[in-house]
Amino acid sequence: HVIDTALGTITLQLLPESAPQTVSHITDIASAKLYDDTSFYRSDFVIQFEFHGTGRTSGSLSVNETGSTGTVISNTRGTASVAHFDVPDCGGSELFINLGDNAHLDSAYGGYCVFARIDPNDVASFRVIDAIAAEVKSR
Repeated sequence: HVIDTALGTITLQLLPESAPQTVSHITDIASAKLYDDTSFYRSDFVIQFEFHGTGRTSGSLSVNETGSTGTVISNTRGTASVAHFDVPDCGGSELFINLGDNAHLDSAYGGYCVFARIDPNDVASFRVIDAIAAEVKSR
């Protein structure tokens, strides 16, 4: 899955074996082009975005799916997760990409489900997420 931004392209590897429901949901949203022309608005320990007018409570995605792997993937640098409020099972369309290792997100408020990741060798995508974080901080 590719996210084109004004600062470059982020390439994510989807993880349907670990989070099948979440991957399906996010793929449907992306296929409908609902993430087009969105902007990132958070840049502390994650960069975060959503499609316009939806927010974190627009769905009922389960937190921390384990899929066929039977394990939860940790929120490490370059992984993408679904944001939600401080209650589980309310994720919808708001996504974030971890800027660092955030293992506390694996269990906080029921956990944040990792559904994709940047390939560890994809230096270009990591440069883009860092550039986005710097740009958002400078606003």
